[in-house]
Order: sequence, then structure tokens, then C-alpha cells
Amino acid sequence: MNNKVIPTIKCRVITHYIDDQSEPEQNRYVFSYTITICNLGQGNAQLLRRRWLITDANGKKLVVEGEGVVGEQPTIAPNDEYTYTSGTIIETPLGVMEGHYVMIDDHGNEFNAEIVPFRLAIPNILH
Repeated sequence: MNNKVIPTIKCRVITHYIDDQSEPEQNRYVFSYTITICNLGQGNAQLLRRRWLITDANGKKLVVEGEGVVGEQPTIAPNDEYTYTSGTIIETPLGVMEGHYVMIDDHGNEFNAEIVPFRLAIPNILH
């Protein structure tokens, strides 16, 4: 029997359209996203890497992978959270982001913390 306990990670996402950096006539739509990563487990969890799949309304897909987030590889204690803000640019006024963080627990076990798909949309594009 395997008694390995995988930390429970939940993510909350808030997105914003950045009008003053966007150029719709050039098919350039800029969005920021703020993610709060909550460690609901009983041990520490360190964020090592991220992988994003960004899809615009034309079906164009972009994969972004890298170490940490915003230059950091935070360790999140049990019942604590880490919040950061980043951004992306897409060619349509509507898109979707999804992905996962590769994390490691106190025992050196790597696991994925999934980020469910979330919408990038200019205000009032959807009713």
C-alpha cells in the first residue's frame, strides 16, 4: 500500500484586459492575469516549472513553458497561498488559457497542479 500524500493545490484566477497596451487594429490584445495558488495540503509545496496552453478565438495555439513564475520558485506552506500577476498577448479579443505547475513536496516527489481553463476576453464581448 502506498501512503504517499500529494499536496492539494487549488488555483484562483482573475483576468483583466489592458486597453491602453492593446492595439485591436493590429490584432494585439493584451491581458493580465493574477493567480493565487493555495496549498490546502499538510506539507510544503514548491513550484518548480509552469506549462501554459494559450488558445485564441482563431484556434491559434501557443505553448509557454519555463522555470518558476515571474522569476520565482516559491515554496508554499500548508494552508498558505502565493499570488502573482503576469500577462499575455493574443491576436483575438477572446481566448483561453490552461495549464499546470510542476511542483515538489517535502519528500522530493514531483506532481502537477492543474490550472483549469480560464477565459481571456475584452469587456462585454460575451453576454
